[in-house]
Amino acid sequence: MHIMTVCLGNVCRSPAAEAVLVRSLDEAGIEGVSVSSAGTADYHVGERPNPASVTEGERRGYAFTTRGAQFGADDFDRADLVLAMDSSNEDDLLALARTPEEAARVVRLGAFAPDAGEGVRDVPDPWGLSREAFVAMYDQVEEAVAGLVAAIREGRVEEVVTAQRARR
Repeated sequence: MHIMTVCLGNVCRSPAAEAVLVRSLDEAGIEGVSVSSAGTADYHVGERPNPASVTEGERRGYAFTTRGAQFGADDFDRADLVLAMDSSNEDDLLALARTPEEAARVVRLGAFAPDAGEGVRDVPDPWGLSREAFVAMYDQVEEAVAGLVAAIREGRVEEVVTAQRARR
């Protein structure tokens, strides 16, 4: 299984989600899942993640190896699950989907948060904001990733994806 985390510029939220997910899968002993990240825009292609995001992530023990990339329609050929950070990213990804099957792979990361309930929480973009915004972003990403890892372990990923798709 290959999972892609996607935000706007691929320097704050999606690299953070990638780092959190990589470590969480490793800690859970889940094998056979690879993770990468991308942005829906080309603003930061080739760049390292945002320094404020890296600082907070490293403070929490995460490692960052990614460089900014832009999500393209061809990425659906390798991604089994595409995790959008917010509804705008989700809309951009759905516009790139060439088939209903590709569109069905797109879900917001917040759908996996334990308190998602009937609504799906967006992960707000901390770009240009204070350190506290990055702390809050990581708290939210960690919570949703914990839910995703539990769903993978319990075989409930498709159930969550289907439920969010029904709310679109």
